Amino acid sequence: MSHNRWKTLRERQLTESYTEPADVTEARREIQLSMALAQAVYDRRTELGLTQVELGERAGLTQAKISRIEGSDTVPTLPLLAKLATALDATLNIALDAEETKVTFTSHHTDAA
Repeated sequence: MSHNRWKTLRERQLTESYTEPADVTEARREIQLSMALAQAVYDRRTELGLTQVELGERAGLTQAKISRIEGSDTVPTLPLLAKLATALDATLNIALDAEETKVTFTSHHTDAA
């Protein structure tokens, strides 16, 4: 693609009339969901002070599988998500909305203050 053609495409994208193709929008949504899950797993694991190896042992998974989940390189199945939630001693909460995705782990135990 020549520079002039790229510039024209970029200018079209910046105008208000540009609409992203549906397949691109869907791919973006899938990536955002995968990244939200990856961040939630990482946050909960580090909150517990676990390594990827330790979490893998708790969940019956390999360190490589935990790494792929945290790197958003894979989207786990529901049974695998259940294993992760159990291993992280938490409830997995996923809120899906047209505009926002929120994935969190809520601890089963609260510290008494």
